[in-house]
Amino acid sequence: MADLSDSVRDYPFRQRHLLGLEEYSRDDILYILEQAKYFREILDRPVPKVPTLRDKTIVNLFYENSTRTRLSFELAQKRMGADVVNFSASSSSTKKGESLKDTIRTISSMKIDMVVVRHESPGVSQFLTRQVEAAIINAGDGAHEHPTQALLDMFTMQQIYPDLTGKKVAIIGDIAFSRVVRSNVLGLKKLGAEVTLCGPKTLMPAYVDSLGADVSWDLEEVLGWCDIAMALRIQLERQGSKVNMIPSLREYHQMFGIRMEHLEKYPDFTVMHPGPVNRGVELQGAVVDSDRSVILNQVTNGVAVRMAILYLLSGGKRE
Repeated sequence: MADLSDSVRDYPFRQRHLLGLEEYSRDDILYILEQAKYFREILDRPVPKVPTLRDKTIVNLFYENSTRTRLSFELAQKRMGADVVNFSASSSSTKKGESLKDTIRTISSMKIDMVVVRHESPGVSQFLTRQVEAAIINAGDGAHEHPTQALLDMFTMQQIYPDLTGKKVAIIGDIAFSRVVRSNVLGLKKLGAEVTLCGPKTLMPAYVDSLGADVSWDLEEVLGWCDIAMALRIQLERQGSKVNMIPSLREYHQMFGIRMEHLEKYPDFTVMHPGPVNRGVELQGAVVDSDRSVILNQVTNGVAVRMAILYLLSGGKRE
């Protein structure tokens, strides 16, 4: 790992888990992002590996499908030399009726060091901290939080704007059912950014005013205002029986999809998306592939940021 400056090396990072960004201070977040810069450099090396976690065992405990997040964590872990155990609820004893508590106690008896957990129910990561001694990382709990996604989003923004103070970020789309929103609003506000949420009224949660961001129903207005436009995937799988939240995907694209005409009309904003992208819904395909999009950078940066988090929560630089 590259040498760190004294100011970064000596920061007293004391967090034991990553359950959400509400418990993390501005300095905690900036410290993680600073560490991620060095792991990002490692990913560009001919041999992008460091033996930082070679004596650690990490369980990826995924009760909800997630190809991108799981693979990103697994790649980060293997790049650092950890022993990795992947647990999928679809092929586990949970299908036979075993409870989450029993499952995690069984896994804990294997002497693990860290658990990366994704679950459809909010609060599961907090529950696990009371059941095991391992460090817990929340990889998404229901529509509550997704802290590592927010951290990689902020890291990607920092590559464009090193200081996010006063920068204008628009988060557009399915606000009600997205776990990315809460984590991003919490993190961005702590870093001094201005945040506006935009989407159909049917996809705005009742508690939207409590998130601490402005709200707009006008896509043209926010695209003319923002420095960064982050489109969100329509979470059809979480809407359940609420199939009439939007009239149709085609109409949604016409009202809230970012298209090439928007890039021409508003030449200053950068396009982001946490993925996977529904081309022709949240973003026109040409927008995804344009030079205004940093979506592929987000994917690469996700590995670096997760390497930094794993490093810090495993004991690196923590007093």
